[in-house]
Amino acid sequence: MENMNQFLSKLVEKYRPLSSGAPASYIPELAKADPSQFAIAVVTCDGKVFQAGDVSHKFTLQSASKPFVYGMALEEHGREFMRSRVGVEPSGEAFNSIVELEKYTHRPYNPMINSGAIAVSSFIKDTKNMKRLDRILELFSDYTGHAVTIDEDVFMSEKQTAHRNRSIAHLLRHFEIIGDDIEESLDLYFKQCSVLVNTTDLAMMAATLANGGAQPNTKKVLVKKEHVPDILSLMFTCGMYDSAGEWAYTVGLPAKSGVSGGLLTVVPGKMGIATYSPLIDQQGHSIRGVHAVRDLVEQFNLNIFVN
Repeated sequence: MENMNQFLSKLVEKYRPLSSGAPASYIPELAKADPSQFAIAVVTCDGKVFQAGDVSHKFTLQSASKPFVYGMALEEHGREFMRSRVGVEPSGEAFNSIVELEKYTHRPYNPMINSGAIAVSSFIKDTKNMKRLDRILELFSDYTGHAVTIDEDVFMSEKQTAHRNRSIAHLLRHFEIIGDDIEESLDLYFKQCSVLVNTTDLAMMAATLANGGAQPNTKKVLVKKEHVPDILSLMFTCGMYDSAGEWAYTVGLPAKSGVSGGLLTVVPGKMGIATYSPLIDQQGHSIRGVHAVRDLVEQFNLNIFVN
């Protein structure tokens, strides 16, 4: 690992000139991202940090928030309830497809696509002492190791252009997957997607999952060890949407992308990897990030299927 920083710097130098793709345009605020930004970070399970590029630049989690809120809902409601409301199969569809419900059960296919994530967010409830938004902000603060905030401009941009997600939510209500608080649950979902982090924060979040649910620096258990395989298996089979099979075949690690350009990858028992670049492909994945992670996995022999 002593050569890790040097290798990460080489990856940034190698892939920063790559200019294919574009920032997400269907959320107007995300379209304003600086396309030159590129960063990569690695955090080991014992808290060592390696990083290169624009690691201090903040971006919104978007769909990279989904595994963590799913873990929170698992803790709150248990496996049986979650499986009754949200499936665990890859959909084969784009992440925001309206045709995202199973034919006979009408459950969302999995928690990593929008329909499943909207349902999962609706399951997070207020407690006697804390509103559900505050609970989610506290969760991400615990994962990153510091207080986090919401990018209000991105939140409003998502809310005002969310016609597809709103139609998905009404379909979920029609099949009684979620309750009547549709707009409130959608707001919660948009706000979790609008939480601001930097690349090192995202790598720390990935490292927490790699470390069996315990944050590497604080040692605080953020999700029970028995729930971590549920989260990682869904990231592996569904986290990269309709290119999950290609990712599994070429990288062989659980991962989750976000359309802001963040990408987190988990090496169980070893480390978390995160990249950021706002130039995304048609599936919603950071193009520079995908290339960099593939090189990193190959260089350090991290594919879980390689002996």
